[in-house]
Amino acid sequence: MSQVNYFTEEGLKKLQDELNHLKTIERPSISRQIAEAREKGDLSENAEYDAAKDAQGLLELKISKLEELMATARLLDESKIDISKVSVLSKVKIRNVANKAEMTYTLVTENEADLKSGKISVTSPIGKGLLGKKKGDQVDIAVPSGLMKFEIIDITR
Repeated sequence: MSQVNYFTEEGLKKLQDELNHLKTIERPSISRQIAEAREKGDLSENAEYDAAKDAQGLLELKISKLEELMATARLLDESKIDISKVSVLSKVKIRNVANKAEMTYTLVTENEADLKSGKISVTSPIGKGLLGKKKGDQVDIAVPSGLMKFEIIDITR
């Protein structure tokens, strides 16, 4: 049985848009490239044809993986998040105890993690360390550079 993959509404829409783009734009484009290369004659020595067929294989693999992900996708209900403790979809403001730097992260599933937009995975070292903690708690989190101590300043949606 396949693993269930959880998404926010925004993450699921992004996944659907990417799948739609691959099927409606990329797939026909590669088909045209293959047809054009085929028209150039002998396929046994046609590098353009070989490259287009390779690209087609990679595209079909990517489409297949996205379709599998969509088949196991489940939508997370953001309105039912308990903000008394850190959980998936919580927006957490933390302070590094050592240097007093403050950061705000939204904990998301691994599929939606994007550090640039402040979304960290619940399976990341910091995500794992924060899960289940409450406002005011201090947590020691093992990160690749060593042990860091954080204080949870606020938890919101």
